[in-house]
Amino acid sequence: QVQLVESGGGLVQAGGSLRLSCAASGSFVSITFMGWYRQAPGKQRELVAGIPTGGSTNYPDSVKGRFTISRDNANNTVYLQMNSLKPEDTGVYYCNVDVRLSVGPLSKSYWGQGTQVAVSS
Repeated sequence: QVQLVESGGGLVQAGGSLRLSCAASGSFVSITFMGWYRQAPGKQRELVAGIPTGGSTNYPDSVKGRFTISRDNANNTVYLQMNSLKPEDTGVYYCNVDVRLSVGPLSKSYWGQGTQVAVSS
């Protein structure tokens, strides 16, 4: 099994910054994707940053230029630096990691427990 442990989050005023981190551990061959999603009250979960292994980062327009995703491959950890936060960034942020459990092309997706981010105006 794979465990994801998230940290960071909290309450911040608009214009402030927060940094989230997510460490993956357990039994897997490799990581194929690491990303962050968020879910605001009454809305669907949406991708806010993704970084495939060996690929380029991707962000929706709503966070481009403000959020930065990065990986520490040696420690199987992904970070999300969030700057210039806005009230509309409020929500529960979930770490998502896709891993290969064995040799082969198939991967399995895992989710963190979620961490609350609240941005006050």
